[in-house]
Amino acid sequence: MNPDSPAEIRALLEERGLALKKRWGQNFLVNRGARERLVSILGPGRRDTVWEIGPGLGAMTAALAAAAGRVLAFEVDRGLCRYLEESLAGLSNVTLVPGDFLQTWREARESYGPPHLVLGNLPYRSASLMIGDMIEAGLRPARMVITVQRELADRMSSLPGVKSYSSFSVLCQACFRVTGRGDLQPGSFYPAPDVVSSIVEMTPLPDAPAAGELAALSGIARTLFASRRKTIRNNARDPALQEALRREGVDPGLRAEQVPPSVYVRIARVIARGSSSGGALPGETPGSPGRAGTSADDNSR
Repeated sequence: MNPDSPAEIRALLEERGLALKKRWGQNFLVNRGARERLVSILGPGRRDTVWEIGPGLGAMTAALAAAAGRVLAFEVDRGLCRYLEESLAGLSNVTLVPGDFLQTWREARESYGPPHLVLGNLPYRSASLMIGDMIEAGLRPARMVITVQRELADRMSSLPGVKSYSSFSVLCQACFRVTGRGDLQPGSFYPAPDVVSSIVEMTPLPDAPAAGELAALSGIARTLFASRRKTIRNNARDPALQEALRREGVDPGLRAEQVPPSVYVRIARVIARGSSSGGALPGETPGSPGRAGTSADDNSR
């Protein structure tokens, strides 16, 4: 099967009785140059374990297997998994992980260790959930290269003061250097989506927040972005958060979108030090973690 040919892909799907599901964002990358560029940006080596999220029909999996030490391919579609089991059977360093990535990646990490590199053509509907889940759980591969809807890519790299800047921007930029590596037009995919996709490269920052600080960061960002039109003074009701803002010299008359990620990190570190007694972090009730990447209020998806 030629992975560059929509006609051959369509024929294969019909032959195997496979129907693509919109909710899973199944759009196969049929642009050979784009696939080669993604693998080149990722730069896998023989000692690397690579996670591929959404291998689809395996167009990039074989290239990854040829360059990397081990490849874990996460695929949600059981029908595609059956095809991949057959087509990748000769590749001894490829392990197929069936099921929803959000439900399977932690067990995969326990079984095979954390990835050195992550490559993913992420479904538009759940891309922010996947990215946020990995970041908040402390996953720090040396490089992640992902394709996402251009609007989400803009939010990931957005600067303070811009409408697209959100709590998700804060989360991504607090932990990773986020770099746009170009767009992919709808014709690069089959079926062609209705939106333009972007390639995003993420490399971890050396001074990224630690685990306890990440929990505080999520709660703070969610709290301050809860009502975008309100000032920090009106959103920050928690006394501990108010004190942390005062100590860090943050003007309470600003809005959340005017504060850079580095300041959110400083505030989170103050809060994390003060919460060691077991009190709830800002933006959450005791025992329930904040999720800056998935809040419905900050328009981050």
